[in-house]
Amino acid sequence: MSSSRVMSTSLDSQRRLLLLCGALAGPFFTIVWFIQGLTRSGYDPMRYAISSLSVGELGWIQIANFLITGSLILAFSVALRQILRGASGSVWGPVLIGSIGVGLIGAGLFVSDPLNGYPPGTPLIPTARTTHGILHDLFGVPVFLGLPIAGFVFARLFARRGEHNWAWYSRLSGIGMFAVFFVARLGFRMLETYPDLAANFGLFQRITLLIGFTWVTMLALYMLKAQS
Repeated sequence: MSSSRVMSTSLDSQRRLLLLCGALAGPFFTIVWFIQGLTRSGYDPMRYAISSLSVGELGWIQIANFLITGSLILAFSVALRQILRGASGSVWGPVLIGSIGVGLIGAGLFVSDPLNGYPPGTPLIPTARTTHGILHDLFGVPVFLGLPIAGFVFARLFARRGEHNWAWYSRLSGIGMFAVFFVARLGFRMLETYPDLAANFGLFQRITLLIGFTWVTMLALYMLKAQS
């Protein structure tokens, strides 16, 4: 076997491994926060944000979840950049996916302030913000905005390739994420006026991320199949 063929085989294997990282990121992230939400004392997954799992004695589990998932997403973005080089959307698509990974890593490095009454005994809205809490929120921006925008970018790419089912799936995923996240943010802004809205804040946030990470997982599996 020639050296060039060996190198090509090695590059293909590395690329498939990076794509596999993208396929595993969403399920890993979801399973970890799901189990924590069911087992953490005083924690209501329907009410509290996923980031609130980073607070407290067992917070290191969710911090690790953010860091590992972010690293997997970053690895996936590298594979996307290699595969889509020269194609429409080849720049912004991988960049947006990479920004999601960076956002998750930042969310892990900087712990959220207590929010929506968790941990028990804290106010609905923090009365005093910390630097860590502010930075955590800022790193959340590329996650909650980057996911739906990436969906629109890849929808355009798939449409240009004539893959209309994938174009519509990506487009509808982006619309769904924006719509549910808007409801979640609306509820958050009205916590003090309408405290009952706080009861479903965690649910809306989880639906948003489930839509987004399901799309990422399916995209990674699609790319894996295309590379085989």
